[in-house]
Amino acid sequence: MHDFPDIDYTQRFIFDESDVRGELVALERSYAEVLAKHPYPEPVAKLLGEMLAAAALLVGTLKFDGLLVLQARSLGPVSLLMVECSSEREIRGIARYDESLITPAASLQELMPDGDLTMTIDPRRGKRYQGIVGLDGVDLSACLSSYFVMSEQLPTRFWIKADGKRARGLLLQQLPPARLTDPEDREASWQHVNTLVDTLTAEELLSLNNETVLHRLFHEDAVRMFDVQPLVFRCSCSRERSANALISLGLEDAQQLVIEHNGAVEIDCQFCNQRYLFDAADVVQLFAGGGIDTPSNTRH
Repeated sequence: MHDFPDIDYTQRFIFDESDVRGELVALERSYAEVLAKHPYPEPVAKLLGEMLAAAALLVGTLKFDGLLVLQARSLGPVSLLMVECSSEREIRGIARYDESLITPAASLQELMPDGDLTMTIDPRRGKRYQGIVGLDGVDLSACLSSYFVMSEQLPTRFWIKADGKRARGLLLQQLPPARLTDPEDREASWQHVNTLVDTLTAEELLSLNNETVLHRLFHEDAVRMFDVQPLVFRCSCSRERSANALISLGLEDAQQLVIEHNGAVEIDCQFCNQRYLFDAADVVQLFAGGGIDTPSNTRH
């Protein structure tokens, strides 16, 4: 048995004697719930787990109220990976792929050749931010690390692994000068912690608890850990959102759709497979401003 809290979580830590902070993530239940919605091939399940862990780590580094979306696209066997994580740490994800093109143990470059990774921060208030980086690294960790180099943000590195059951990740971020102001000292301390984390094996990251990981890596450094922050799988789909999609078509097109679908339109959520049904009476009521509580017998 793993000695982990009985929740999915992120946990922040800082180095008391240098300007570096870190974050750890462990996903098990939410990862299982994402995978339960679709029968993903193993390489896709692992890559999706890495994306989920990455989004959870990123939400921990950003002070905002809203939604973080990570979206990877390619013309290869995996055409889309999409993960959303809210500032309340509610997470969901999906992959689109061509199973006939996927080989066992396929690498990121084999699954998503010439791909792009887009990070979108969509705050409830304020401006939407979007950044893009090529998926040209050896793995997702390398791609995310180079994203922070290219976007000239705080130096940040990622170590992320997933095995189809657990997704784990570690992030290090160099903070603005405070404890160490000499540029050479800052660079030396940054290289020191990076070199130590590079010794961590995938097996260790996936199987050891946070205290053991940090002790194994940084037992000679003063590291302070903060409380864990729980994460959960939750889909933000709803009957109301599906109704809004119908309304956006206009009355005539919505009614035509009902006819074409033998009397009831099905709207399926791609993330969680929830199905919402709307018949002709529902459509009339929606456009009459009657809302989604319908007198008909159709229910999702």
